[in-house]
Amino acid sequence: MNNQNKIKVGIFMDSFYPAIDGVVIVIDNLAKELLQYCDVTVVVPYTNTYKDDDKKPYKIIRIKSVNIPFTEYRLGMPILSFSKEYKELVNEKFDIIHIHSPFTIGKLGIKLAEELGIPCIGTVHTRFEFEIERVNHSKTVVNKIMKEIINVYNKCDKCIVVNEPLIDEVKKYGYKYEPIVMYNGTDLVPLEEKDKEAERVNKVYGLNKDDNVLMYAGRIIDFKNIFFILDSLKLLKEDKVPFKMFYVGSGPDENKLKEQIKKYDMQDDVIMTGRVEKREELSSIYARANLLLFPSLMDTSSLVRIEAAINETPGLFIKDSMVGYTVKNNISGFTTDLDKFKYKERIKEIFDNKELLNNVSKNVKNMLGRSWNTVAEETYNLYLRELNLYEE
Repeated sequence: MNNQNKIKVGIFMDSFYPAIDGVVIVIDNLAKELLQYCDVTVVVPYTNTYKDDDKKPYKIIRIKSVNIPFTEYRLGMPILSFSKEYKELVNEKFDIIHIHSPFTIGKLGIKLAEELGIPCIGTVHTRFEFEIERVNHSKTVVNKIMKEIINVYNKCDKCIVVNEPLIDEVKKYGYKYEPIVMYNGTDLVPLEEKDKEAERVNKVYGLNKDDNVLMYAGRIIDFKNIFFILDSLKLLKEDKVPFKMFYVGSGPDENKLKEQIKKYDMQDDVIMTGRVEKREELSSIYARANLLLFPSLMDTSSLVRIEAAINETPGLFIKDSMVGYTVKNNISGFTTDLDKFKYKERIKEIFDNKELLNNVSKNVKNMLGRSWNTVAEETYNLYLRELNLYEE
């Protein structure tokens, strides 16, 4: 190890700021919390549009990259073993490497670990099968790509998945070992003056104290089922059920969603906040909401589920989804089918049973709320176990 106190960890990831998604937020928070135990360096694609690397408490090394057309993401370029960039990574003298993607930079992390003779951990965050099938409907192509992805994780010493159903998915495509399940966390903390913050949110957004408030948080993008939510709410409005709905976030389908809201004549019912940068403000919106609507099928272990839970806001999920798997229906949240009529009816049932909603709201914080500090401690202990195996 590099010194008597801390091991040195290299976290390798194929996307990072200025791109923002759930995995980028995971990496940022995990790296910050790991600093309690480790010396952390994050290795990610190069960009000239993000100027805040030096403001992070951990070291960042950027690898040459190219832009992925029509997205905010970049793809790291392969670097040769004799290159200056590779030698810089070797000189970091990592004790352990942790990859969070199976692409160029993830593969670089594995290669470096093999050369240095150190452990390599891999985390699967994404439903790659779901993502690939959205753009390619050939089962042959999907199978081939998935096997290539899983083969990357087979080269790691240990594989982490962020939800139990991912175990079956990675094994389906050839993962040879038994993954470890490690749930994500949140940096949000419970509000000290929840009632006061709720009043402030009411004032800012023109809400009444007794309004039923629903919310979605995340990327404003079609495959998160944001339009399914709106279709369900249109039916709710037709049933004369009063509500206010928050869409919190930004994304490529914002304008399309605004047009649909206008088409449905729901401008007075729906509030689009855009991206909420201040974490305290986000907590306040969660705390004011009665129910989180999150019918996404592509998410594995959504951060917003945990953020809402910390603020005692339960969610309504699809029962066969990976996110829905973590929820005990009517105890730590609510589930139903991916059917706009059933989803609408479930919202009505929840609103009509205030006692049940209050009980679930109290349960959800203890059952689903989880801090990044806890995740970092579990991750560090895993690092130590793998390092001990290498020393035996």
